[in-house]
Amino acid sequence: MTPRRLTLAAMVGACLLSACAVQPATKPTPPAPATPASEATLPPPAAPAHPEPPAPLPAGPLAGDTVTGLDIYEAFRAGLAEPQCDNAQERWRRHFAHAPERLGNPDRDTLALFGYVVGVLRESDLPTEFALIPFVESGYAPGARSKAGPAGLWQFVPATARDHGVRIAGGYDGRLAPAESTRAAVSYLDHLYRRFDGNWRLALMAYNAGEFRVKKALQRSSNDGAGGATPQSLPGLAPLTYAYVEKLHALACLLEEAGEQPQWRAQLERPVLMLREQAVAGTRNLQAWANTQGHDLATLRRLNPALGAAWPSGHAPLALVPGPGQPGHIEADPLAALGRGAATNADAAATYTVRRGDSAWTIAKRHGVAIARLLEINGLRTDSVLKPGMVLRLR
Repeated sequence: MTPRRLTLAAMVGACLLSACAVQPATKPTPPAPATPASEATLPPPAAPAHPEPPAPLPAGPLAGDTVTGLDIYEAFRAGLAEPQCDNAQERWRRHFAHAPERLGNPDRDTLALFGYVVGVLRESDLPTEFALIPFVESGYAPGARSKAGPAGLWQFVPATARDHGVRIAGGYDGRLAPAESTRAAVSYLDHLYRRFDGNWRLALMAYNAGEFRVKKALQRSSNDGAGGATPQSLPGLAPLTYAYVEKLHALACLLEEAGEQPQWRAQLERPVLMLREQAVAGTRNLQAWANTQGHDLATLRRLNPALGAAWPSGHAPLALVPGPGQPGHIEADPLAALGRGAATNADAAATYTVRRGDSAWTIAKRHGVAIARLLEINGLRTDSVLKPGMVLRLR
């Protein structure tokens, strides 16, 4: 089912940052920790058998530099694939009962990070149910670590993170960079959502258990295809995988019900600064970069735990920084453009270097290029395989 469109232009692609202090990030202790896609392999970037992608959302200006928390919540609800709330398991309702309070707490960054993820998902035309994954995995704590090995908002294990282009080297752990890990997670979710014919529940199960296992379960089932299959109709998967879907369903129900409470809605009726992605280039010291860019160092450190120390030479990590921006668009360091001519900047903007996990559709969507045009000017076919490092023309 295609997610519903946003009804307010100001909600489209909201990437946001709450202007408040945050308590130290700690990972909640669920009854049985889940490791998303720990056994998955990198999917092929292009798959012509997928259904036609939905029409892109219209880009619209935001009202100044802020929106409200209520705008974020309504953007989440507008993007749900299945807004109906029924049959949520009481066990998971109790376990995640704190989620609405955490989201509305002005002393946490949870609402800001939630809004950022919702914005990236809406820009990618993916169901906003997926924005609940970090609630299950990390409690929306970007610095969360598990003794079993997963880390970050999305709790990637090292092997899965590397498979999806997240850098872990030289003391730098990109899993703790919300911008980098979110881009990787959304790219993989986009692949799974299309692979399973827009069935968000099956995509979620594959994210948890691995694509191969869910494909085999689908083959063993009596379903005609992935589109109409339900988790219960797929035999032979681990109980944890079925529970993963139930957890997100319970969370969605809790937030739907909280939205009916005037007191909770009043908590969200406050300004929230937007957040954008920016490449940290020209230095390996966050304090020096923050001073140069005019960003608050404490805010950067809080939201970007991966940048607490130096990062590998030659690597410009992504940071989440305050300010208006477009989801999925990386703003280059303004200092890196000094001394370059206008022609050089235009040339750079007209090309894109393929990253691990990219597909022709996601690249075209991100840069506002018709996919047919992108394929044509690069001499590609619909079944062409994109390899990391390839440089594509965008115009």
